[in-house]
Amino acid sequence: MPSLKDLKNRIGSVKNTRKITKAMQMVAAAKLRRAQEAAEAARPYADRMSAVIAGLTAAAAGSAAAPRLLAGTGEDRRHLLVVMTSERGLAGGFNSSIVKLARLRLQELQAQGKQVSILTVGKKGREQLKREYGALFVHHVDMSEVKRIGYENARDIADEILARFDAGEFDVATLFFNRFESVISQVPTALQVIPAVVEEGEAAASALYDYEPDEGAILNDLLPRAVATQVFAALLENAASEQGARMTAMDNATRNAGDMIDRLTTEYNRSRQAAITKELIEIISGAEAL
Repeated sequence: MPSLKDLKNRIGSVKNTRKITKAMQMVAAAKLRRAQEAAEAARPYADRMSAVIAGLTAAAAGSAAAPRLLAGTGEDRRHLLVVMTSERGLAGGFNSSIVKLARLRLQELQAQGKQVSILTVGKKGREQLKREYGALFVHHVDMSEVKRIGYENARDIADEILARFDAGEFDVATLFFNRFESVISQVPTALQVIPAVVEEGEAAASALYDYEPDEGAILNDLLPRAVATQVFAALLENAASEQGARMTAMDNATRNAGDMIDRLTTEYNRSRQAAITKELIEIISGAEAL
Protein backbone atom coordinates (compact mmCIF):
# COMPACT_ATOMS: atom_id res chain seq x y z
CA MET A 1 0.00 0.00 0.00
CA PRO A 2 1.49 3.39 -0.97
CA SER A 3 2.37 5.83 1.79
CA LEU A 4 0.60 9.15 2.33
CA LYS A 5 3.60 10.97 0.85
CA ASP A 6 3.53 8.80 -2.28
CA LEU A 7 -0.18 9.41 -2.74
CA LYS A 8 0.23 13.15 -2.25
CA ASN A 9 3.08 13.26 -4.79
CA ARG A 10 1.06 11.26 -7.28
CA ILE A 11 -1.96 13.55 -6.88
CA GLY A 12 0.27 16.55 -7.52
CA SER A 13 1.77 14.88 -10.60
CA VAL A 14 -1.64 14.06 -12.07
CA LYS A 15 -2.84 17.62 -11.40
CA ASN A 16 0.15 18.97 -13.35
CA THR A 17 -0.63 16.57 -16.18
CA ARG A 18 -4.25 17.75 -16.21
CA LYS A 19 -3.09 21.34 -16.54
CA ILE A 20 -1.01 20.39 -19.58
CA THR A 21 -3.78 18.41 -21.28
CA LYS A 22 -6.29 21.19 -20.61
CA ALA A 23 -3.94 23.75 -22.12
CA MET A 24 -3.36 21.53 -25.17
CA GLN A 25 -7.11 21.12 -25.58
CA MET A 26 -7.62 24.88 -25.56
CA VAL A 27 -4.79 25.45 -28.04
CA ALA A 28 -6.20 22.76 -30.37
CA ALA A 29 -9.66 24.33 -30.11
CA ALA A 30 -8.23 27.72 -31.10
CA LYS A 31 -6.33 26.24 -34.06
CA LEU A 32 -9.24 24.06 -35.14
CA ARG A 33 -11.50 26.94 -36.14
CA ARG A 34 -8.94 28.43 -38.51
CA ALA A 35 -7.97 25.02 -39.92
CA GLN A 36 -11.62 24.03 -40.43
CA GLU A 37 -12.41 27.27 -42.25
CA ALA A 38 -9.40 26.75 -44.55
CA ALA A 39 -10.38 23.15 -45.32
CA GLU A 40 -14.00 24.02 -46.04
CA ALA A 41 -12.97 26.99 -48.21
CA ALA A 42 -10.73 24.75 -50.35
CA ARG A 43 -13.39 22.14 -51.07
CA PRO A 44 -15.42 24.13 -53.66
CA TYR A 45 -12.25 25.01 -55.57
CA ALA A 46 -11.08 21.39 -55.63
CA ASP A 47 -14.54 20.18 -56.65
CA ARG A 48 -14.77 22.77 -59.42
CA MET A 49 -11.31 21.85 -60.66
CA SER A 50 -12.42 18.21 -60.90
CA ALA A 51 -15.56 19.28 -62.79
CA VAL A 52 -13.57 21.33 -65.30
CA ILE A 53 -11.17 18.45 -65.93
CA ALA A 54 -14.14 16.10 -66.34
CA GLY A 55 -15.62 18.42 -68.94
CA LEU A 56 -12.34 18.72 -70.81
CA THR A 57 -11.91 14.97 -70.72
CA ALA A 58 -15.37 14.40 -72.17
CA ALA A 59 -14.76 16.99 -74.90
CA ALA A 60 -11.39 15.45 -75.76
CA ALA A 61 -12.71 11.88 -75.79
CA GLY A 62 -12.34 11.63 -79.55
CA SER A 63 -8.81 13.01 -79.73
CA ALA A 64 -5.94 10.68 -80.52
CA ALA A 65 -3.44 11.71 -77.87
CA ALA A 66 -4.58 12.17 -74.26
CA PRO A 67 -2.15 13.59 -71.66
CA ARG A 68 -0.26 10.94 -69.67
CA LEU A 69 -1.59 12.33 -66.40
CA LEU A 70 -5.07 11.50 -67.65
CA ALA A 71 -4.52 8.36 -69.69
CA GLY A 72 -1.81 6.93 -67.44
CA THR A 73 1.05 4.77 -68.63
CA GLY A 74 -1.20 2.00 -69.89
CA GLU A 75 -0.14 -0.25 -67.00
CA ASP A 76 -1.24 -0.88 -63.44
CA ARG A 77 1.89 -2.54 -62.12
CA ARG A 78 3.72 0.07 -60.04
CA HIS A 79 1.96 2.06 -57.32
CA LEU A 80 3.08 5.07 -55.28
CA LEU A 81 1.35 5.51 -51.92
CA VAL A 82 1.57 9.06 -50.55
CA VAL A 83 0.92 8.69 -46.81
CA MET A 84 0.12 12.08 -45.28
CA THR A 85 0.22 12.26 -41.47
CA SER A 86 1.20 14.83 -38.85
CA GLU A 87 4.55 15.80 -37.36
CA ARG A 88 3.25 15.55 -33.80
CA GLY A 89 1.45 12.92 -31.78
CA LEU A 90 -1.05 13.20 -28.92
CA ALA A 91 -3.90 13.27 -31.43
CA GLY A 92 -5.75 10.08 -30.59
CA GLY A 93 -6.11 7.72 -33.53
CA PHE A 94 -5.55 10.40 -36.18
CA ASN A 95 -2.24 9.08 -37.51
CA SER A 96 -2.95 5.41 -36.87
CA SER A 97 -6.16 5.46 -38.92
CA ILE A 98 -4.34 6.85 -41.98
CA VAL A 99 -1.49 4.37 -41.64
CA LYS A 100 -3.93 1.50 -41.18
CA LEU A 101 -5.73 2.36 -44.43
CA ALA A 102 -2.42 2.71 -46.29
CA ARG A 103 -1.14 -0.58 -44.87
CA LEU A 104 -4.29 -2.41 -45.96
CA ARG A 105 -3.97 -1.02 -49.49
CA LEU A 106 -0.27 -1.90 -49.58
CA GLN A 107 -0.91 -5.48 -48.50
CA GLU A 108 -3.72 -5.78 -51.05
CA LEU A 109 -1.46 -4.55 -53.86
CA GLN A 110 1.39 -6.82 -52.85
CA ALA A 111 -0.97 -9.79 -52.76
CA GLN A 112 -1.82 -8.97 -56.39
CA GLY A 113 1.85 -8.96 -57.32
CA LYS A 114 2.10 -5.18 -57.71
CA GLN A 115 5.25 -3.14 -57.07
CA VAL A 116 4.70 -0.59 -54.29
CA SER A 117 6.69 2.45 -53.17
CA ILE A 118 5.91 4.88 -50.35
CA LEU A 119 6.28 8.64 -50.09
CA THR A 120 5.61 9.95 -46.58
CA VAL A 121 4.51 13.43 -45.52
CA GLY A 122 4.89 13.92 -41.76
CA LYS A 123 7.11 11.87 -39.52
CA LYS A 124 4.40 10.04 -37.55
CA GLY A 125 3.34 7.96 -40.53
CA ARG A 126 6.96 7.32 -41.41
CA GLU A 127 7.69 6.10 -37.89
CA GLN A 128 4.79 3.65 -37.96
CA LEU A 129 5.66 2.21 -41.37
CA LYS A 130 9.45 2.31 -41.10
CA ARG A 131 10.05 -0.98 -39.33
CA GLU A 132 7.92 -3.13 -41.61
CA TYR A 133 8.11 -1.28 -44.92
CA GLY A 134 11.22 0.88 -44.65
CA ALA A 135 12.70 -0.70 -47.78
CA LEU A 136 9.80 0.69 -49.84
CA PHE A 137 10.39 4.35 -48.89
CA VAL A 138 11.44 6.58 -51.77
CA HIS A 139 11.06 10.06 -50.29
CA HIS A 140 10.01 11.93 -47.15
CA VAL A 141 8.60 15.46 -46.84
CA ASP A 142 9.39 17.16 -43.53
CA MET A 143 6.63 19.58 -42.48
CA SER A 144 7.98 20.27 -38.97
CA GLU A 145 9.11 23.81 -39.85
CA VAL A 146 5.82 24.75 -41.53
CA LYS A 147 3.87 27.12 -39.31
CA ARG A 148 0.88 27.51 -41.60
CA ILE A 149 0.12 25.31 -44.60
CA GLY A 150 0.19 27.17 -47.90
CA TYR A 151 -0.22 26.29 -51.55
CA GLU A 152 3.56 26.34 -52.01
CA ASN A 153 3.88 23.38 -49.64
CA ALA A 154 1.40 21.40 -51.74
CA ARG A 155 3.12 22.45 -54.95
CA ASP A 156 6.48 21.16 -53.68
CA ILE A 157 4.92 17.77 -52.86
CA ALA A 158 3.09 17.68 -56.19
CA ASP A 159 6.29 18.54 -58.07
CA GLU A 160 8.04 15.63 -56.38
CA ILE A 161 5.23 13.24 -57.34
CA LEU A 162 5.09 14.54 -60.93
CA ALA A 163 8.87 14.31 -61.34
CA ARG A 164 8.81 10.67 -60.27
CA PHE A 165 5.92 9.98 -62.64
CA ASP A 166 7.78 11.60 -65.54
CA ALA A 167 10.81 9.47 -64.64
CA GLY A 168 8.65 6.36 -65.01
CA GLU A 169 8.89 5.26 -61.37
CA PHE A 170 5.18 4.43 -60.97
CA ASP A 171 1.92 4.01 -62.86
CA VAL A 172 -0.63 4.97 -60.19
CA ALA A 173 -0.34 7.46 -57.30
CA THR A 174 -2.76 7.54 -54.36
CA LEU A 175 -3.01 10.04 -51.48
CA PHE A 176 -3.89 8.83 -47.97
CA PHE A 177 -5.23 11.40 -45.51
CA ASN A 178 -8.07 12.10 -43.09
CA ARG A 179 -11.08 14.03 -44.37
CA PHE A 180 -12.51 16.35 -41.72
CA GLU A 181 -16.19 15.94 -40.91
CA SER A 182 -16.46 17.13 -37.31
CA VAL A 183 -14.48 17.38 -34.10
CA ILE A 184 -15.23 13.74 -33.29
CA SER A 185 -15.28 12.37 -36.84
CA GLN A 186 -12.36 12.22 -39.27
CA VAL A 187 -12.65 9.82 -42.20
CA PRO A 188 -9.53 8.01 -43.52
CA THR A 189 -9.53 8.60 -47.27
CA ALA A 190 -7.64 7.18 -50.25
CA LEU A 191 -7.67 9.48 -53.29
CA GLN A 192 -6.10 8.50 -56.61
CA VAL A 193 -4.46 11.51 -58.25
CA ILE A 194 -2.48 9.87 -61.10
CA PRO A 195 -3.94 9.01 -63.50
CA ALA A 196 -6.78 11.45 -62.92
CA VAL A 197 -10.11 9.85 -62.04
CA VAL A 198 -13.08 11.39 -63.84
CA GLU A 199 -16.63 10.94 -62.57
CA GLU A 200 -19.08 10.05 -65.36
CA GLY A 201 -21.78 12.39 -64.09
CA GLU A 202 -19.43 15.39 -64.10
CA ALA A 203 -18.17 14.54 -67.58
CA ALA A 204 -21.71 14.31 -69.02
CA ALA A 205 -22.76 17.59 -67.44
CA SER A 206 -19.77 19.51 -68.79
CA ALA A 207 -19.39 18.08 -72.28
CA LEU A 208 -21.31 20.83 -74.10
CA TYR A 209 -18.63 23.54 -73.90
CA ASP A 210 -16.28 24.53 -76.72
CA TYR A 211 -12.70 25.17 -75.58
CA GLU A 212 -9.99 27.41 -76.99
CA PRO A 213 -7.19 26.37 -77.35
CA ASP A 214 -7.94 22.69 -77.84
CA GLU A 215 -8.79 20.44 -74.91
CA GLY A 216 -5.49 18.56 -75.00
CA ALA A 217 -3.44 21.75 -74.61
CA ILE A 218 -5.59 22.92 -71.69
CA LEU A 219 -5.37 19.54 -69.98
CA ASN A 220 -1.58 19.49 -70.33
CA ASP A 221 -1.45 22.74 -68.37
CA LEU A 222 -4.33 22.06 -65.99
CA LEU A 223 -3.63 18.49 -64.87
CA PRO A 224 -0.38 19.27 -62.98
CA ARG A 225 -2.21 22.10 -61.23
CA ALA A 226 -5.03 19.71 -60.40
CA VAL A 227 -2.57 17.36 -58.69
CA ALA A 228 -1.22 20.27 -56.62
CA THR A 229 -4.78 21.34 -55.79
CA GLN A 230 -5.71 17.86 -54.59
CA VAL A 231 -2.56 17.68 -52.47
CA PHE A 232 -3.31 21.12 -51.02
CA ALA A 233 -6.89 20.14 -50.19
CA ALA A 234 -5.63 16.93 -48.55
CA LEU A 235 -3.12 18.90 -46.44
CA LEU A 236 -5.86 21.26 -45.27
CA GLU A 237 -8.22 18.38 -44.49
CA ASN A 238 -5.43 16.71 -42.52
CA ALA A 239 -4.66 19.90 -40.58
CA ALA A 240 -8.29 20.33 -39.52
CA SER A 241 -8.62 16.62 -38.70
CA GLU A 242 -5.45 16.68 -36.61
CA GLN A 243 -6.65 19.57 -34.46
CA GLY A 244 -10.09 18.01 -34.06
CA ALA A 245 -8.59 14.67 -33.05
CA ARG A 246 -6.13 16.35 -30.66
CA MET A 247 -8.90 18.43 -29.09
CA THR A 248 -10.97 15.30 -28.48
CA ALA A 249 -8.00 13.29 -27.20
CA MET A 250 -6.91 16.03 -24.78
CA ASP A 251 -10.48 16.48 -23.55
CA ASN A 252 -10.65 12.76 -22.77
CA ALA A 253 -7.22 12.90 -21.12
CA THR A 254 -8.32 15.85 -18.96
CA ARG A 255 -11.45 13.99 -17.87
CA ASN A 256 -9.48 10.84 -17.11
CA ALA A 257 -6.97 12.86 -15.08
CA GLY A 258 -9.82 14.38 -13.09
CA ASP A 259 -11.26 10.92 -12.38
CA MET A 260 -7.84 9.68 -11.31
CA ILE A 261 -7.38 12.67 -8.99
CA ASP A 262 -10.75 11.93 -7.37
CA ARG A 263 -9.82 8.28 -6.82
CA LEU A 264 -6.37 9.12 -5.46
CA THR A 265 -7.82 11.82 -3.19
CA THR A 266 -10.34 9.33 -1.79
CA GLU A 267 -7.57 6.79 -1.23
CA TYR A 268 -5.39 9.46 0.39
CA ASN A 269 -8.17 10.55 2.76
CA ARG A 270 -8.91 6.95 3.73
CA SER A 271 -5.24 6.21 4.36
CA ARG A 272 -4.86 9.41 6.36
CA GLN A 273 -7.95 8.61 8.41
CA ALA A 274 -6.66 5.08 9.04
CA ALA A 275 -3.30 6.48 10.16
CA ILE A 276 -4.99 8.96 12.53
CA THR A 277 -7.23 6.24 13.93
CA LYS A 278 -4.22 3.99 14.46
CA GLU A 279 -2.36 6.74 16.32
CA LEU A 280 -5.40 7.42 18.53
CA ILE A 281 -5.69 3.73 19.36
CA GLU A 282 -2.00 3.61 20.27
CA ILE A 283 -2.34 6.70 22.48
CA ILE A 284 -5.42 5.34 24.25
CA SER A 285 -3.82 1.92 24.68
CA GLY A 286 -0.70 3.50 26.13
CA ALA A 287 -2.72 5.66 28.53
CA GLU A 288 -4.69 2.64 29.76
CA ALA A 289 -1.49 0.70 30.28
CA LEU A 290 -0.26 3.39 32.66
